[in-house]
Amino acid sequence: MQNIIIRNISVVNEGSTTVQDVLIRNGRIEKIAPQISGAEGKEINGEGKHLLPGVIDDQVHFREPGLTEKATIQTEARAAVAGGTTSFMEMPNTKPAALTQELLEDKYNIAAKGSLANYSFFMGVANDNAEEVLKANAKKDRVCGIKIFMGSSTGNMLVDNYLTLEKIFSETELLIATHCEDEKIIRTNMEKYKQEKGDRLSAADHPLIRNEEACFESSLVAIQFAQKHNSRLHILHISTEKELQLFGNMLPLSEKRITAEVCVHHLWFTADDYTKYGNLIKCNPAIKAPHHREALWQGMLDNKLDIIATDHAPHTWDEKQQAYLQAPSGVPLVQHSLLMMLEQVKAGRFTIEKMVEKMSHAPAICFRIKERGYIREGYHADCVIVDLHQSTTVTKENIYYKCGWSPFEGHTFPAAVTHTIVSGHLAYENGQFNENQPGQRLLFNA
Repeated sequence: MQNIIIRNISVVNEGSTTVQDVLIRNGRIEKIAPQISGAEGKEINGEGKHLLPGVIDDQVHFREPGLTEKATIQTEARAAVAGGTTSFMEMPNTKPAALTQELLEDKYNIAAKGSLANYSFFMGVANDNAEEVLKANAKKDRVCGIKIFMGSSTGNMLVDNYLTLEKIFSETELLIATHCEDEKIIRTNMEKYKQEKGDRLSAADHPLIRNEEACFESSLVAIQFAQKHNSRLHILHISTEKELQLFGNMLPLSEKRITAEVCVHHLWFTADDYTKYGNLIKCNPAIKAPHHREALWQGMLDNKLDIIATDHAPHTWDEKQQAYLQAPSGVPLVQHSLLMMLEQVKAGRFTIEKMVEKMSHAPAICFRIKERGYIREGYHADCVIVDLHQSTTVTKENIYYKCGWSPFEGHTFPAAVTHTIVSGHLAYENGQFNENQPGQRLLFNA
């Protein structure tokens, strides 16, 4: 593996930014110093640019196996790397869903052959596979966690059996990640709005059907289970102001047993944007009224919300062009999440150090990822170089998602990702990929 020396770059890490040289050797960060001499390898001039730890996205849907008309692990990992995401954790609702240990390992085998980014996969839970899920306890150093769709139907993965939930929460040794929306509330709301509007239902009705109450009630149940059994619970994609009262900020993240994630689209869009984007931003949980977005920003800055992620969920363009009730929920985001948040940095919403904390450090802490998430000597070299003086205009030609579209097409971000290094391998450089070395399986401190 080629050595890499990055010269005179602003290193953003652990709350501070300092100009340093960085030497990468044998896949690891060997030295960080104001000046490194005597080292040989590929030199990158970092003057005027920033070096960040690679983004760790704890929630993506890469659709393989079974839904590969939408995406594959290879295509979406490529898009991730182009956007500065070096590691991902992928969800089990593929076809077939990852509901057995064998099916889970099949996904790891696919990634080992073709994922340009580092990877991990969640074990899936159904009402009838608790014993199979608990076998993952023996793999807790090699599997990121288990995923429960609590009260929100996704294929055969709706988990509404309290005996199953009781068993999982009481016996698992892994982190439990939950999608929390109450299906009964959603169905009641759906019938109400169908009666009122019939064929006139549109994406603008989505946050009324999948409303604040549906999110809060389900999140509350998950937290009650976790508190009862002292489980490690991570609630995904918080989207409402009301849910924030369920989370605390009195403990450091490393000591929290209950944590929460906010997604980039809930920090960017509001319900006002359905007029422009329609089904393109239809997702679950729904993007809601502007006051929710403002509350989510504050909750993230106050450390009630611990991680920023994407819930990257691609569908084909034709699927999204269907009528509201037929169009699937989900937005492709993993290539543009870092640029989205860098735009917010430049707008003064938060500092680049805080952004790095939420997108790199915090996922590593929350999931106990081994030797990643920081720019530290001895750690795996997962890092991204960004130029805050360049801009990036999203076009059909530079969208790497297999689905081929993005709600950001035509938008110009006031920053650019120039280089992405994955486990010491220069995987992306100024629009070009180097795909001769796959990413690595993430390991965890059990």
